[in-house]
Amino acid sequence: MLEPGTVRHLTTRQTPRVRPLVHQPGRPTARRPVRTPHPLAAPQQTAAPQAPHHPGRPEPRQPRHPRAACAPPRGQQGDLAARFALRLVEVLTGLRPPGQLQRHTTVPAYRQLTTLARSGPLRSHRHTHRLGRVHDSAPAPATLEACVRVELGPRHHMLAFRLERHPRTEQWQCTALEAR
Repeated sequence: MLEPGTVRHLTTRQTPRVRPLVHQPGRPTARRPVRTPHPLAAPQQTAAPQAPHHPGRPEPRQPRHPRAACAPPRGQQGDLAARFALRLVEVLTGLRPPGQLQRHTTVPAYRQLTTLARSGPLRSHRHTHRLGRVHDSAPAPATLEACVRVELGPRHHMLAFRLERHPRTEQWQCTALEAR
């Protein structure tokens, strides 16, 4: 026969301990501590200290990017062209399936894309790709044309494409594509 304490032990089930999502007053929380900077760490400076200006000397020249005067500032459309160029090159090199760009291309451009992805010049299994600067222009308000140089091992290829806004959905779509 079983002892009385044993029966209670067999009938009582141990439930897993679940922490509440909301902190209950009077109970300690088991949260991770908040990270604070080390007390001996040097405070970060937001700007470089300015040298004092001496009267009679010309103002010091402000540093600038070497190509800042050559390249116009890129806005949202330039970023769009750069992102689309990267995904396009990933499809053409075989790293991404062409179906991922199907909703971002028109039917004729998708045919060009699948043809180039199957037997295009960027198909290489030995080398990794590297994109150069994306050159873009807007010939019309709802149109964006771009080209990019793609380095694929010792060889260089050019990729050009045209993005247009769909009149009804306002979504950018690739309407033409060319790779050499």
